[in-house]
Amino acid sequence: MRVITGIARGRRINAPEGLDVRPTTDKVKEAVFSAIQFEIEGTHVLDLFAGSGQMGIEAISRGASKAVFVDSSQRAVRCINNNIRSVGFEKQSEVVSRDSYDYIKLTRNIFDIVILDPPYRHNHIDNILPFVAKKVRNGGLIICEYESEADEPSVPEGFTIRKTYRYGKINVSILCKSSPEVSEE
Repeated sequence: MRVITGIARGRRINAPEGLDVRPTTDKVKEAVFSAIQFEIEGTHVLDLFAGSGQMGIEAISRGASKAVFVDSSQRAVRCINNNIRSVGFEKQSEVVSRDSYDYIKLTRNIFDIVILDPPYRHNHIDNILPFVAKKVRNGGLIICEYESEADEPSVPEGFTIRKTYRYGKINVSILCKSSPEVSEE
């Protein structure tokens, strides 16, 4: 794996060893970030179920001001910390060793972009989306990566699906939180 573009372009990123980790392919990562390229600058990003941390690292490389990486696996947390150090993003990063559900329920942070790439076949996206939706600012995005056999995520109130992309066995849906309507008087 590598950082595709931005200030850390071409830098290698490692994945934690084991069969339970399924890193996002460069093709999918590039497509996701191309779809949101004009919305990344200066954002606060949450990479839930972070694994290697590659999605949050890519966001920082492309101009995000901060990324929070959350994973419950100690092996993943060590890998994320090593990857962050190797690209020099320690100041823009926070790594949290915690269950993603516990983190999202308890954090007071509000994010511009949340990246969800949980283990497949466990309904994690639909189960965690109601909690994630409360932690996204108006106009913010939730990026959901899931297996193509699964249904599209259930859209939380106040969100719309901007687009769903299909890449072989992987689907990516980008959900956008609507800004409240301003009434003119």
